[in-house]
Formats: sequence, C-alpha cells, structure tokens
Amino acid sequence: MELSLFLSMLGFLWVAAVTPGPNNTLLTTTGANFGFLRSLPLMVGIMLGMQLMLLLVAFGVGGLILVYPALHLLMKIVGSLYLLWLAWKIATAAYEKIEMGDAPSRPIPFWQGGMLQLVNPKAWLMALGAVASFSLTGEAYRGSIVAISIGMALVNLVAGFLWLGFGTLIGRLLRSRRAWKIFNLSMGVLTAACVLLIWH
Repeated sequence: MELSLFLSMLGFLWVAAVTPGPNNTLLTTTGANFGFLRSLPLMVGIMLGMQLMLLLVAFGVGGLILVYPALHLLMKIVGSLYLLWLAWKIATAAYEKIEMGDAPSRPIPFWQGGMLQLVNPKAWLMALGAVASFSLTGEAYRGSIVAISIGMALVNLVAGFLWLGFGTLIGRLLRSRRAWKIFNLSMGVLTAACVLLIWH
C-alpha cells in the first residue's frame, strides 16, 4: 500500500475511532468508575474485537450483510437491545468512592469489550468502509488488509487512551455521591442515544 493511501486510510479510521459512539462512551464511563489501569483490559478487548470484525468483513461476512439486508436488520436490533441494556447498567450503577488502593471490585470484563463489537453498528461501518475504500485488488489484497489492520490498531489504541484518560480525569473530579449519580445517568443516556444513530 502506498504511503499516501495509507495516510488517507489513517485519516478515515481516526475520525471513525475518535468520535463518540458505544466504545468511547463505555471507555469514558469505565475510566471514570474504575480508573485507567483497571480499564485497560476493556480497551484491549475492544481492540481485539475490532480486529476480529475486520477479518470477518475482509474475508466474507461483510459480503453476506450486503447480500442479505435481513441480516443487517437483525444485527441492528440485537445491537440496539444490547446498548439499551448497557445504558441501563451504566445509569443505575451504584456509587463507589474511588480511593488509592481501594477501587471498585468489578470493571467491565475483557470479553465484553470484544463481544460488543459484534453488535456495534459503528464498528461494522468502520470495518466495511475501510475494506471497501482502501483494500487493493488481486495479489495486493491480503497485504492491504494487513495495512488496514495495523492502521486500525494504531488509531484504536490512541483513541482508547484518550477516552480512558478523559474518563479517569472525570473520576478524579467527581467526589460526591450526587455527582457520580448525575455522571452515570448522563453516560447511560448517551449510551442509549447511540441507538438512535443505529437507526438513522
């Protein structure tokens, strides 16, 4: 892949990765509630889930979604239900004061970050858009998929660190039970609002 095409692809992936969506809302909320280090497994799960999705799109499933619109509709329904459930869990999360060495016991598990990608329409669109727009034909196809995979990993890593850091900063600023409740309720509403983007 030529450098100009790779840089253009990075620009596309960066916009897709850094803009608000289910992954970034979840990273912000988790960073605020559990701190930066304890939220890293979730970020790694999200990144690996994105890589798996890219491979699925590049080697077949993306074509099925385009051929069978009902599969896309089913994915939107399942994704919407999952995001609404996640929004409810975030909005109703119990207040737990974070002290040094005394963090809450259960951040969102690694595997849930990966599984979220399978029902995350924004992630599917990112993978479909990258493969459709930036993959090369013939013998260069596999090499271009590797380049897209590397680009996606890079932008997801940087965007993930930004959103986790933002959430961790918020977690340090919010000290009272009332502030935590307002924050978690707001993040729950934002997560639920992502459902509207799915159906737009």
